[in-house]
Amino acid sequence: MNTGDLLTNAARSYPDHPAFLFEGTSRTYAQSCARADAFARALLAGGLQAGDRVSVYLRNCPEFMEILYGTWKAGGVVVPLNATFTPDELAWHLADSGASVLVTDAEGLSAVEKARPDLPDLGRVICHDPTATQPSLPADELLEPVLAAASGASLAAADVGENALAWIAYTSGTTGRPKGAMLTHRGLIHQCLTTLADVERMEQHHVGMHAAPMSHGSGHNSLAFTMKACTQVIHQRWGFNPALFLEQVETHRVAALFMVPTQIKMIVEHPDLDTRDVSSLEWICYGGAPMYREDQKRALKVLGPVLVQCFGQTESPMSGTVLTREEHSIHDGDGRERSVGRVRVGIELKIFGPDNTELPSGEAGEICLRGPQLMAGYWNRPEATAETLAGGWLHTGDVGMLDERGYLFILDRLKDLIISGGLNVYPHEIEDVLLTHPAVSEACVIGVPDDKWGEAVRAVVVPVAGATIDPAELISFSGQYLAGYKKPKGVDVVDALPKTTYGKVAKREVRAPYWAGLGRSI
Repeated sequence: MNTGDLLTNAARSYPDHPAFLFEGTSRTYAQSCARADAFARALLAGGLQAGDRVSVYLRNCPEFMEILYGTWKAGGVVVPLNATFTPDELAWHLADSGASVLVTDAEGLSAVEKARPDLPDLGRVICHDPTATQPSLPADELLEPVLAAASGASLAAADVGENALAWIAYTSGTTGRPKGAMLTHRGLIHQCLTTLADVERMEQHHVGMHAAPMSHGSGHNSLAFTMKACTQVIHQRWGFNPALFLEQVETHRVAALFMVPTQIKMIVEHPDLDTRDVSSLEWICYGGAPMYREDQKRALKVLGPVLVQCFGQTESPMSGTVLTREEHSIHDGDGRERSVGRVRVGIELKIFGPDNTELPSGEAGEICLRGPQLMAGYWNRPEATAETLAGGWLHTGDVGMLDERGYLFILDRLKDLIISGGLNVYPHEIEDVLLTHPAVSEACVIGVPDDKWGEAVRAVVVPVAGATIDPAELISFSGQYLAGYKKPKGVDVVDALPKTTYGKVAKREVRAPYWAGLGRSI
């Protein structure tokens, strides 16, 4: 099945049902499908061949998804990119993917202008700018006239094999250059089915929302929303406004969305929450970064049992394990509320030791996944593909442990593991303890060079507004819950921790000053 048919089917069954609500406008599924068909026809008229890449460098808007569906219907491959990429980052991703078409918006044109001279394979730049009447350089044309050509019978989607490439999803590049995870049509359809089966059990009457970038998790969520022909509210073009979010949830009776933990924390702490009706919320699926138990408890208290945690990666989009909304509460006290749940429908999960042998319950090793939702490999990186997909399993690079009932506990990233005096120390475990201290708002634990132990545990913390942190007292506090070798040997108090564009703490940036000039980082 061509993933573009998700939109065709929704438009056929529910032509007049609102597909997207955005900035005071409403667009039906029939209208969105016609616009996607128009874009597909324009791509084909411009010479797009099966498998050609179309890159999308846009902020959130209905056109984002219409371009994806149109590209798939034409037989192309989408390459969604982070809308905040610098010209150098944009140029690298476009060159690596070999994209022949780029769709951007007015905000992205300056980066495109700087990047384009180094991109001989980029033959066509289309700009989405609703206010413009003429193409503005360096774009070749405007998107609006292309989509306005929507007319005539529905376009039959290209006949693609289930293992045909559909989406190149670039990793965040925390170690070296990003890699393009190759996602197939089969994988995207399976991802939708498992999302509806065990994460967000949406029906056509439900309303979904996009409050995170559609180039990543929220875009994947949109596929499942479209499969059920749900109305989709787009929060705003870029960024997150908790006051606006609360207003939109109340007005449109939003039921489901994907968020990162930072956004949930902003909602929980916002003064407008008490005055807004958020009772329509049923599923807030979160992932992309750890959510500490204290933050979970606060969110459950004020929002109710709506949290759903998904563990996955770019290479296994929205797929891996799930801790359901019921399980966030029923296990409080037995330790399983700190897990990331159990394996998803259609996914196999094993814990492998260093020799790639399966480990029994209770032993820590690398989390490995297998299933149709996972990537087919890395774009143009056969060696990295062979390493990551060794033995037919996706080696996630995460250290975890399964209990006897199949609940997965993530201990840390392999690269973030601290080895102090020959003992393994998992930063996430220590961060979880530090965040229970009333004066600590954020915590990042890293290994720093130590002549005696090789690495020493160090905590970098952000205080709660108005609070003061005494490093010695915080170390003593942690000793009530942690073995001596896990306690931080030092604490640095900072105003803020560096974050990636996806809201994760940029540990590499935190770690860098401590290892500067040593020629190594571990």
